Amino acid sequence: MTIQGVLFDLDGTLLDTALDLGAAANHALRRYGYPALSEAHAYQHSSHGSRGLLRAALGEQFERTDYEPLKDALLSAYLSALCVHTQPYDGVQELLQRLEQRQLPWGIVTNKPGWLTDPLLAQLPLFSQSRINISGDTFEVSKPHPKPLLAAAEALAVDPGAILYVGDAERDMQAAQAAGMRACVALWGYLRPEDQPMAWPGDWFCTSPYELVTMLGLND
Repeated sequence: MTIQGVLFDLDGTLLDTALDLGAAANHALRRYGYPALSEAHAYQHSSHGSRGLLRAALGEQFERTDYEPLKDALLSAYLSALCVHTQPYDGVQELLQRLEQRQLPWGIVTNKPGWLTDPLLAQLPLFSQSRINISGDTFEVSKPHPKPLLAAAEALAVDPGAILYVGDAERDMQAAQAAGMRACVALWGYLRPEDQPMAWPGDWFCTSPYELVTMLGLND
């Protein structure tokens, strides 16, 4: 079946948010007397939210640490500086413009909570044409559960089997598979050393948004 709509993960897929997330994590870590998270770790773990970032910073100490105060401090710091260094990945603007030119509907399904997703997207006019934005707290379940993706398909008025979901985490591929969608691994995203993306249940594996433009046949 021809692709008739595209859904995207946000962090590590459409947006490079690692520097802002890493700065927020380091604010929280410094506040409670812990060593800072390296920039490399911020890039590797930003797709896994506050828990993933703090776990990467604390290592084995994470399980013995009171997580909630650190998480609250991280999220508070992040909300106050959502879009300082954050920017779309190179090629995302062209990809979205070509989807619009072909009148292929697209939207965003992220595990980022809505109270962070909505103000972040409001600062980025490039994403104003998104037909649907579903966050991690829109429903009682989030990815890898298929419900958010199926709700997005309904909003696009496109059969799930004709939708491509693009994401940089294994849970994205699992959610797409469970929803009956095709899936593309965003290899340009936040992959950890232990990740094995080529073993994830993806249909396509793209190294850049430009490659995805080609895969979708949007070059003409």
